[in-house]
Amino acid sequence: MTRILADTSAYSAFFRGHPGVRGLFQKVDEIVVNPVVLGELRAGFIAGEHRRKNERDLELFLRSPRVSVAPIDEETSGRYAAVAHGLRVAGTPVPTNDIWIAASAMQHGLRVVTTDRHFAKIPQILCEILSIE
Repeated sequence: MTRILADTSAYSAFFRGHPGVRGLFQKVDEIVVNPVVLGELRAGFIAGEHRRKNERDLELFLRSPRVSVAPIDEETSGRYAAVAHGLRVAGTPVPTNDIWIAASAMQHGLRVVTTDRHFAKIPQILCEILSIE
């Protein structure tokens, strides 16, 4: 069974019709997001011109039997702390929300699918960085 954690950039690329992301989303067994991804998406929707459409699209996406939302809990926070510390020691900053996404992926044994190259700085996770160029 192929399971991935889609970060915000991958979800956005999927809805913009990026063929690589669409193809990957179609072939995996399960697409997982977490509350951080949902928060980033909804914050973008509020700032955008198509808020209602984007919210409807997200709700339809979340209703798919192949999509689930991974919780963020005490275990996630421990993994967050380990990743954040490792990055601090290495001098490789990564946005805080992406550390939470990485911690969630670690906890649930998921590969992060993203278009953001900074996920490659996090040695504790598996990631697939898709080019959207």
